[in-house]
This record gives sequence, C-alpha cells and structure tokens, in this order.
Amino acid sequence: MNSWVNSAEILGSDLPLELSGTGNRRALLMDALREAVRSGRLAPGTRLPPYRSLAADLGLARNTVADAYAELVAEGWLSARQGSGTRVAERAAPVTPVHRARTPERVARPVHDLVQGQPDPSVFPRTAWLASARRALAAAPDDAFGPGDPHGRPELRRALAGYLARVRGVRAAPERIVLCSGAAHGLRLLAQVVGGPWAAEEYGLPFHRALLASHGVGTRPLGVDADGARVDGLTRRDRAVLLTPAHQFPTGGPLHPGRRAAVVDWARATGGLVVEDDYDGEFRYDRQPVGAVQGLDPEHVVLLGSVSKSLSPTLRIGWMVLPQRLVGPVVTAKGEREQFSSATEQLTLADFVESGAYDRQVRRMRQRHRRRRDQLVAALERRAPHIRVTGIAAGLHAVLELPPGTERSAVRAAAWQGLAVEGLADYLHPGSEDAGRADAPRDGLVVGYATPAESAYPEALEALCRALPPG
Repeated sequence: MNSWVNSAEILGSDLPLELSGTGNRRALLMDALREAVRSGRLAPGTRLPPYRSLAADLGLARNTVADAYAELVAEGWLSARQGSGTRVAERAAPVTPVHRARTPERVARPVHDLVQGQPDPSVFPRTAWLASARRALAAAPDDAFGPGDPHGRPELRRALAGYLARVRGVRAAPERIVLCSGAAHGLRLLAQVVGGPWAAEEYGLPFHRALLASHGVGTRPLGVDADGARVDGLTRRDRAVLLTPAHQFPTGGPLHPGRRAAVVDWARATGGLVVEDDYDGEFRYDRQPVGAVQGLDPEHVVLLGSVSKSLSPTLRIGWMVLPQRLVGPVVTAKGEREQFSSATEQLTLADFVESGAYDRQVRRMRQRHRRRRDQLVAALERRAPHIRVTGIAAGLHAVLELPPGTERSAVRAAAWQGLAVEGLADYLHPGSEDAGRADAPRDGLVVGYATPAESAYPEALEALCRALPPG
C-alpha cells in the first residue's frame, strides 16, 4: 500500500501561506492543495493523509479538512473511493511544459480532453447493466457457453431488429443482422467482401480510410456542403460509398432528402452499395428524428451501428444490417466461430434492450449531452461571440468555425492551455480539392463535449475560450 504524503509535502516550504492567519482556513487549505497539484508537487494518484491526521498536523478542526477534501473532490482536483482513501485525481495532472524543440500541439498529459468521440466513462449504467447480466445468465441456454455462432447471439439480433425498426426506421429481420465488435470491424469485413474502390465524404475519420486502405480498398473524396455529401459525384466505377447521413461527421447536419433518394437511385442503377455509418443517430436535440437511409432500400444499403457512444467502447459490440445477398459472404469472412464479441455480453445487451434500460440510458445521455452542448454555446456567446458554432443539432461534438489561417495556431494555443482538441483539417480527405467543393477548406476546431467529468467541464470551456483567436 502506498504511504501518504505529509503536511510539509502538501504545503511546501516555499508556499507563502499562513494557515494560522485570520483568513478562512478551509479556503487557505484548498488553495494550498490546488497549488501543490498545479506545480506537480502532488502527482496524479498520490494518496493524501486521512483528514484526521492532516488536521492534527496543521492544528485545524477535523471538519475543516474534511470539508476542504470534499469540495476539491467535487471540483475534480481529488478523487475519493471507499477503501482507497483520498488521492489526487488523474485529470488534475499539471501540463507538461511544451519546449520549443517539440511539436507544440503534442501535450504529454493534457488537463482537459475535448477530443470528440468518447463518452464520459463515469456515466456507464453499472447497476442496470449488472441486473441485465444476472437475468441474462440465469436464462441463458446451454449453447451460449459453447463455440459462438459468427452471426451473433439470436437473442441480441432479435432485440436489435425490434429496436432499430422502432427508433431508426430500419427494415430488417434478425437474419439480416450480423454482430461484430464495432463499426471498424464491420468496415473490415465489408472491405473483404465488396472490394474497391469506394467513395467517402471529404470530411471523415482518417482511421476509417486507413483501415479500408489496409485491406486494399482505396477511397476518393466526395464534396460536403450544408446539405451533406455531394452524392452527384458518384460514378459507376465506385463499388460502395461510405456516408454518415444522420449527422455528417464531423461537420454536422443530416443528408438532404433529395440526396438520400439520389444515392439510393445510384446504388440501384449501378449495383453499388451504400454503407451507412449510424455512429450517433440516437443523439439529437433540436430536430425530429431522421430515419436511416437503409429504410429506403434494404437490398442496397448496409447500416453500421454500435454501443460505443451510448454505453461504452469497451463492450466491443456492434452490428451490420445487411442486404440478403451479403449475409453469407460476410459471415464467411468473419470465420467459423465468434472470435470478437463475448456471448455473455451479447446476452446482457439483449436483456438491456428488451427491458427498456437501453432506451432509458439513451434518454439520460441525450439530456446530459444537450446540457453540455448548451454550456458550450453559452460560453462562446459570452467569451467569443465572433466564433460561429455549427453541427450542434445532434451528436457528441460541435465545430467551431475559425477565421481563415488560424486553425493551427488555435490548436497550439489550446495545447498551451492544457487542452486536447483537434482541428477540422485533421479529418479532411487527401485530394479533397478535386472533390467538387466550391470553396477552400475551412478552418475550425472539432470540440467533443461528452468526455470531461462534470466538475472539470466548466474549466475546460474556459481553457477553450482562452485558446480561440480574438475577434
């Protein structure tokens, strides 16, 4: 067991602080602890003395120290767990100084994480998940504990067929659903089965493009505007097109109804495939639900989905809703046995969906993310009214539009503020100047608002506003 630090290590011999003075002793102690964390004297994970011991060392009332600890836990500087004591929170680490010889954007240990795509792990519904796990295991048939079927557990495929039909307008029987470990796994399987080349939105995840390329599938960019992907740029040579129709990633906004119809017409006329990444279709705030493109033509559209945003990426559960002709080839490409997703977790998720717990979790997260988004918008209106924010009607992130030529300097300034955030250029497809775009690439920041803890979020927003270029 790690020994705790003593009061001298907490306060420091050179700290100009007199706890015996006439000021508020609890506030003075809190300031001393914050400064010790900021300076690095108290490293992340350091265990602090029990409040009784520190109170005795400093000649303070026990309640004074206990209250100081409690407030610093609420602010995010400290963490406290039963049996583990009070420790310096991991996210409270000081920013590693950025030397001029290093790339300024690279902060070894950012204080605040506003990178898109990761939900706050503290909000995982542990109690409800455990209840579903108990019910699922009690009711599990014997074959659930044998070699896994590469299609995935039938219980989960039935649950997903009903849920996706009700919430996303998907048309599919359970036999059309093949389970996978996430959208990336689904893309790998489709790359093996469909081949290339593919078209893809000019703004999107570089990881997805690299993944397809690693399987011999090249991609070419389609222009993106306020109505989504410019699908009029598709050709007969394209074997498939990768789209995010519910909420274009990362620029925001749904695919225009006319373009949804046009991309289905292209697939029918050419035999091409529409690959619909439904990465955050459940999180909408200021608009009516937008149904999946798959509902327009189940024989020419593949829907990819997962629980990585709504529950946790650690569950490694995703799904493909496939045209009938692709079910057999995809299952063959996957292998003779399930190697990627736990059968017990699949059964637990099936119960979680059927019991209504998944709907409750999505509603809870939708309310939380909307509140986070509203805090972001309010902070920008107050501190940086010249910055336009877009893509906020749905999803887990927003795009902050910046003056031309300021994106890289804003990313560097954010790094100096201890803030992890990405520029819009990081998502631009190489060769996009030929993708049918009428204007030059935009400058912007892609700001994820789902990850930070509640106590740390206001400070993260302040750091963000300090990093933005002046109006």
